[in-house]
Amino acid sequence: MEGLIIGIDLCNNRTHITLAEPEMTWVIPTVLCKNRKFDEWYVDEEAYAHTLVGDGVMEDKLLTQVMKDGTATISGVKYEALTLLKIFLEKCLLYPRKETGITEIESLVITTTRLDVKMMDSLMYCADYLGIDRSKVHIISHTESFVYYVASQRRDVWSNQVGMFDLEDEELHYYEMRVQRSLRRTVILADGERMEEGFRLDVLDSDAGQKVGDRIMSACADRNLGRRLFSAVILTGKGFEDTDWAPDFMKKVCYRRRVFTETDLFSKGAALRAKDLTAEKTAFPFTCICDGHLRTGVSLRIQDRDREGQLSMAAAGENWYEARSTTEFIVAGKPEIEFILTPIDQKKQTTVTIPLEGFPDRPDRTTRISLSLGFASENRMIAVIRDLGFGEFYPATGTVIRREVEL
Repeated sequence: MEGLIIGIDLCNNRTHITLAEPEMTWVIPTVLCKNRKFDEWYVDEEAYAHTLVGDGVMEDKLLTQVMKDGTATISGVKYEALTLLKIFLEKCLLYPRKETGITEIESLVITTTRLDVKMMDSLMYCADYLGIDRSKVHIISHTESFVYYVASQRRDVWSNQVGMFDLEDEELHYYEMRVQRSLRRTVILADGERMEEGFRLDVLDSDAGQKVGDRIMSACADRNLGRRLFSAVILTGKGFEDTDWAPDFMKKVCYRRRVFTETDLFSKGAALRAKDLTAEKTAFPFTCICDGHLRTGVSLRIQDRDREGQLSMAAAGENWYEARSTTEFIVAGKPEIEFILTPIDQKKQTTVTIPLEGFPDRPDRTTRISLSLGFASENRMIAVIRDLGFGEFYPATGTVIRREVEL
């Protein structure tokens, strides 16, 4: 083995670390403790032990702190939340490194419930701190981890739609995936949503609380599953480590359906994705449309030797955070850029035109431009157009147009 292949499910309360080969998973609380006197940091049971005896200060909710640009002052030293997250992830990687004796990271996939530019940038800064090349680090949603985990199972498990309930402390999510097959390609569509019915898991410590929890989950099963045909229903999260507290819910989900539990599903799905990224040929030959992926393809209308055509700039199914490109063109005809937006349902194709307003007035085919394309989310494209001039005859003016386009 040249390097470690790891999937990490990073959440506010708990973090799962899965090593792909040999498959092994560690689960630790997402907390970090700093010794009051010495420059030592602790996680897991050590963090609680040092906090209990009073020689350590513990910080939790690390992801929330990062999103809020939070800080923590320990023994007179101020630490940014991002610094705490960097140290925590460094400690996480010690588990597989100590187990195998291998320090090199070949592929790392981190999965979280929330994907936005701030969080993803922060995790990439963590990779820099850890000395891991960014090309070896990928960030995916819980929904995508769900897809890769299910797609790694026998085909009959996902022959029809698959549903999943994820029950953690105060958080309940429902996920669903379905497959569209055609002669040209296979598309997997998946969605996830946080449900309002989340509850504290400690209520399950009493008989009365278990009955309340069972009623809540039964209502969720009725609303999300109904009598629809599912080839499988999966239960994940700490709340489903034991299902004896929910007899009515289990009766509903098990009715004419295959049901199984997997408490480490998200980190295992991330590890599967990490392993696949190192393979010469993917084991998952499908287009994935889910949280974190573009649902609309973007192409540019161009002219090549007087023949009109399209140049693909980003395809539906690409990871929006990684879908970045820069291309240079010579403008012919009207001074404008025309994008063609093609969703999965190609009948709903639309066009968006960006006029080159503010660019110098030049003869046809004497303006060279640079077009940089990126995405702020799966639904928002950012186009940056720069005037590059045309040699010595028409020097570049430095004019820049920046447009955001809703997909």
